[in-house]
Amino acid sequence: MTGVQGKVVVVTGAGAGIGRATARLFARNGARVVVTDVQEAEGAATVGQIVADGGDALFLTHDVASEEDWQRVLSAAAERFGGIDVLVNNAGIYFIAPVTETTVEDWNRLFSINVTGVFLGSKHVVPHLTERGGGSIINLSSVAGLLGAAGHACYGASKGAVRILTKDLAAELGAQNIRVNSIHPTYVRTAMADYGATMAGKTLDDLGRGMSVLGRLAEPEDVANVIVFLAAEESRYLTGAEIVVDGGGGTSILSV
Repeated sequence: MTGVQGKVVVVTGAGAGIGRATARLFARNGARVVVTDVQEAEGAATVGQIVADGGDALFLTHDVASEEDWQRVLSAAAERFGGIDVLVNNAGIYFIAPVTETTVEDWNRLFSINVTGVFLGSKHVVPHLTERGGGSIINLSSVAGLLGAAGHACYGASKGAVRILTKDLAAELGAQNIRVNSIHPTYVRTAMADYGATMAGKTLDDLGRGMSVLGRLAEPEDVANVIVFLAAEESRYLTGAEIVVDGGGGTSILSV
């Protein structure tokens, strides 16, 4: 994807899964990548892989629910690389439970990461993107932000919030040449899918056969490819879009 060559990209939650695959793909396409995560060893490992492949990356520990952390991370990224062009709000957590068994503490913790983290990152990256004449914010939502599923009241609500926040930001920031789009993956072969399969009493292969007409789960790289496209010049007229990456999994109710 030639349209990300030389761009400075911040990817949150890049210590594993979709975030790691995304950071590595950006680097392979010539971007300079800031890897952030609460897990220091995992984030440093992602940077190690990028450097071993000949890329340029920086790791910063980062709690996305903390406004102070966002200010520190973005300032450090801009200082190291001279600015910021792209923010990928990937960090998130997953929680499945009946609504009657969901505590206020569960709800607030998940929303602090999945929603407040996206809000804070978007808020504080805007001045950096504006300095570059524009840029791209890519928010990871989920098919759970589009469809109903039992046990997903908390998680689904958070991802629905990310979906409409993305559209609000796209409307607000378009005049500054800042594009904002959301991605809505199905289960991907990550720790979240492992958890979902366990809760459903199924194998990962069972989930893949039941949730996609392609008969398999998504791989992290399947989502990373779309993220990098949304950051690239090739997608310069896309904003406020919701890109579903679900292997043709359905349009109304999830059954897992």
